[in-house]
Amino acid sequence: MAGGWARDGAVNEQIEASIAEELERLRATRAAGGPGLTHCAECEEPIPEARRKAIPGVRLCIDCQGERDAQAAARGGINRRGSKDSQLK
Repeated sequence: MAGGWARDGAVNEQIEASIAEELERLRATRAAGGPGLTHCAECEEPIPEARRKAIPGVRLCIDCQGERDAQAAARGGINRRGSKDSQLK
């Protein structure tokens, strides 16, 4: 289901194209002679070699990745759908 003037399947095609582009970027990075960046994309600190080998294409150091993960988990939830349990209270 596409919205507006887009044809059916256009959204899925865009998602698949984005995934294909990212995979191609990762393959090019790996073929260029390295398992990933040598320095963090955010703080520019060196990424340990063991982390680069364990996670090919890694872009963040452990500290920056931890901060990013904490931000994603910090989102609390308001039940906007109004489940049956919340309506009974």
